Order: sequence, then structure tokens, then C-alpha cells
Amino acid sequence: MGLITEREASPETRFSYGGAQTYVLGAVLRGATGMSLSAYLAPRLWHALGAETSALWRTDKTGLELAGGYFNATLRDYGRLGIVLANDGVRPDDPQGRRIVPLEYLLDATDWRRVPPAFRPGKATPYYGYGYQFWLFPGEQRRFALLGVYGQSIYVDPRLKLVMVQAAANQSAKAGKTTLAKESDAFWRGVVRQYGDW
Repeated sequence: MGLITEREASPETRFSYGGAQTYVLGAVLRGATGMSLSAYLAPRLWHALGAETSALWRTDKTGLELAGGYFNATLRDYGRLGIVLANDGVRPDDPQGRRIVPLEYLLDATDWRRVPPAFRPGKATPYYGYGYQFWLFPGEQRRFALLGVYGQSIYVDPRLKLVMVQAAANQSAKAGKTTLAKESDAFWRGVVRQYGDW
């Protein structure tokens, strides 16, 4: 295997989704902090958002979390994560209003207007846009989702403070090409229309 010395494309000019990049981010975090991804995130995110139970992140044989997926939690705790994201990184029941997720990061990750043109809805994919591990819905309002490979999902509409969590799993890892994805999207759009506009 040869050393890669040239870029295939300039940064931010072409969207190319690949789980390997996320695995590398997990390894970089471990190298930079000396902590596993789980140990780093537990007090900063998981405990801070008020999770009731421990989550489980599958690891490889070296103990490195498979950061591109394989994260398991309860429906209620996924909901808590969605609520924090819907409230721009703050737990709404925290009287001190402490920030759990930095606002600028969250806006850069979830507002399609802030991502490079190649990452916007209709450009990154025929439907979604993409920003820092979040899938971005088309439309004027800021809406986004965390999408699991088998169709598990957390949908978020910050303006409406609306969160929908789906824990159902598809038989295939190609969940985006199945009726599960289409039905989830249709249901989400219907709920959003009930309380606001698309």
C-alpha cells in the first residue's frame, strides 16, 4: 500500500460520505486526550444531558470505539439528546442554563446555510445536506437528523422544539433506500406540518 500524497479534491468542494473518517476522528480524539471516546463524552455530554442509563459503544479488539456507528442507548436517552440539540445545546430543565454543546459548532453543523455549497441539501445527496455528523433537511427552517445505518434516527426541529426518535431497525444497512426511511420521513414531515410549516 502506497503513501497517499495528493488530494482527490480540494477541501469543501465535493461531498463524499465515508464512515472511515469518523473512525479516524475517534482515534484522533483518543490520541489527543489519552481518553477513549466514551470516557471523554460521558461527563461532557451523556451525564450532562441527564441520561438515565449508561450507553454502550461497540469497540474493536484494541478497545477503540467504532465511532462511525455501533452506539446503543435507550429510547428515552436518545430523546434527551434530541431535546438538548433542539434547545441549541442547553438542557431546558437546567435552571442555570449551562451549555452542553457549543452553539457555534451546533449551528455550523446543523444549518445548511453554513456548510459549503457541496454539502447542502440537494447537493450532498439528492435530498439531505451534511454537516459534522448531522444530516440536514432541505427547506427554509433549520431541521436536521442523526441517522443510524439501519434506520434508527433522531429528528430535530429547533424552532418548534420538536424531537422525534425512532429506534426501529431495518433488516438492511441500506435503510435510506427502504420503505422505513420513506415512511419515517413522511411521518416527520406530517408532524412538523401539524405544528408549523415545512
